[in-house]
Amino acid sequence: MLAAVLLFNGAPVNAQNYPTAPVRLVVTTGAGGAPDVTARIVAEGLSKHWGQQVFVTNHPGAAGSIGMKVAGTSPPDGYTLLFALSSSFVALPEIAKDYPYDLVRDFVAIGFVCEQPMAIAVPTTLGINTLGELIEYTKKRPGEVNVAVLSRGGIPHLTSEWIKLAAGLEWTSINYPGTPAGLSDVMGGRVQVIMDGLPSLAGAINGGQLKLLAVGSQKRLPNRPDTPTISETLPGIPRALGFFALMGPPGTPEPIAKKVSEDLRTVLADPAMKKRFEDIASYINPMSPAELKQYIETEQTLWKPVIERISTFKAK
Repeated sequence: MLAAVLLFNGAPVNAQNYPTAPVRLVVTTGAGGAPDVTARIVAEGLSKHWGQQVFVTNHPGAAGSIGMKVAGTSPPDGYTLLFALSSSFVALPEIAKDYPYDLVRDFVAIGFVCEQPMAIAVPTTLGINTLGELIEYTKKRPGEVNVAVLSRGGIPHLTSEWIKLAAGLEWTSINYPGTPAGLSDVMGGRVQVIMDGLPSLAGAINGGQLKLLAVGSQKRLPNRPDTPTISETLPGIPRALGFFALMGPPGTPEPIAKKVSEDLRTVLADPAMKKRFEDIASYINPMSPAELKQYIETEQTLWKPVIERISTFKAK
């Protein structure tokens, strides 16, 4: 890996021949989670397309700012790319008063990777089969229902709080450092509900331990047509999605960003790749750099009122 780093640090910037050396993909979370798994699929596809190794490096911590600093201070030559998470775009800049990065302002938009709808699930032993039933169950037990969510301020947490506001519920979001810990408490009956990206819960859902009540996609998913969307029960919540995107360090030349964007689109258009993503409950939505920037700004606008209404999120 050290040899690869030396290679790409000295690689010339030439969009026509790019890449001529290994490319690093920086992930702001630890190994094994949904962002890491998704990033490695993208890295594998780009490696085959380019004939150059694309390798993932994980830099977790400080709400993603450690990884963003690694990517943001790298040479803007296309040989270091940031695999950015939706929470870094949407929630953290609003929640953390002194958050050091604005991805739209400080990084170069390259391309959209995929959406991962939020999933609302309960243990099958609870006997609840729809989001409407869960809402009624919670209203009859004010203050007694707990919801496991992944990381304070992430999209799962925001989704839980948005449903709470939209339905007029009294439930408590409990933040976990990882999905396994939340699942353990849900399976053990200590927590009644779990909210996370669908890929993280798919195994327990498919295995029959969890009942999937609703998903945060705008339309019903093609491979789960019987599962309603959140908006079918709560029209005030049009969507609740996590997403991943490729970004370049500040100053990344436009020809390089354009080539990476076009090559990413080519890789994701492969039917086998699309199927592979759908198998992990991720849905490809190709975008140009300009479209990606507009999409991010739209998501920021969507979530900002929710964040502002939750006073506990305000930085002290």
